[in-house]
Amino acid sequence: MLSARLVERAALRFTPAGLAALDVSLRHESDTVQLGVTRKIAFDVRARAIGSVTQALLAAELGTEYEFEGFLGAQRNGRGIVFHIQSIALK
Repeated sequence: MLSARLVERAALRFTPAGLAALDVSLRHESDTVQLGVTRKIAFDVRARAIGSVTQALLAAELGTEYEFEGFLGAQRNGRGIVFHIQSIALK
């Protein structure tokens, strides 16, 4: 699970198998306590949705915070990670 704002959305494309695919950028911001000290956490992550969840992402409003469920995987070139979105819900 990842709470994040949808900050960027690429054009809808289709895989060679004919599945809808959508690349997006997410921004997470939160506070956490580590050893008694409050720390601000902020990062951007590339994300990808394939299949029916792309329709929910196309309808989602940029700048709005959502709860995303999915998993982390390596990018195709092996540099960095991508969050594979399996579901989205308004926070």
